[in-house]
Amino acid sequence: MLAIQTTRVSPNNVSDDDNTAYQNFNLGLHVGDYAKQVEHNRQCLQNLLPSKTRIQWLEQVHGNTVAEISLVTKENIIADAMVTREQNIALAIMTADCLPILLASVQGDEIAAIHGGWRPLAANIISNTLNKMHTPLDEIYAWLGPCIGKEVFEVGSEVEKVFIEQGNRFSEAFIKQENGKYLASLHKIATLQLNHLGIKHISTLSECTYSQPEKYYSYRKNATTGRMATVISLL
Repeated sequence: MLAIQTTRVSPNNVSDDDNTAYQNFNLGLHVGDYAKQVEHNRQCLQNLLPSKTRIQWLEQVHGNTVAEISLVTKENIIADAMVTREQNIALAIMTADCLPILLASVQGDEIAAIHGGWRPLAANIISNTLNKMHTPLDEIYAWLGPCIGKEVFEVGSEVEKVFIEQGNRFSEAFIKQENGKYLASLHKIATLQLNHLGIKHISTLSECTYSQPEKYYSYRKNATTGRMATVISLL
């Protein structure tokens, strides 16, 4: 995992104190930060990649649409996951509590990146992504990144119900609280879905974004906040 921090490039006559929510390398253009700063941050990230590699960004909407990427474009791509089989394309997923999921073929010739919020997961974003991939399921490796942790991610009973209706196995991912709500584990939900679909090779970085504000952005902790990016590329 790579952490980056740069000097901010605020507009003239505007105190950067007004934008302290975005101090730590915000990559989201849609969250109220200065566009010039975000573009600067994205270019800094771009510069860390091989010279021929370009990053594809998405307009993420918490849905279940998967885009197949053969050429990087600046046009709006509305989707919550991407698949590519092309070299020199970096797929970027932005998060601030949601779960970033990366998939790669064992041969190293196909990759995918998924925005794993609870809504996309409930809407079968993982299954939809795997359906776009050409690699046999038993030859796909998955990586689950940092997200809001199971100790603090409180959801309503309607969220628990959505998953339980898809299978009782999801009861492992929820702990009922005295107030009638549930603590949910995005890592467990995604792992159960991946296993059920035939993906057995799963690695995780189970750090909690909510509990480490010095390291991660957290929308649940601070509604006005930046976005991190998880990036995967075929070289």
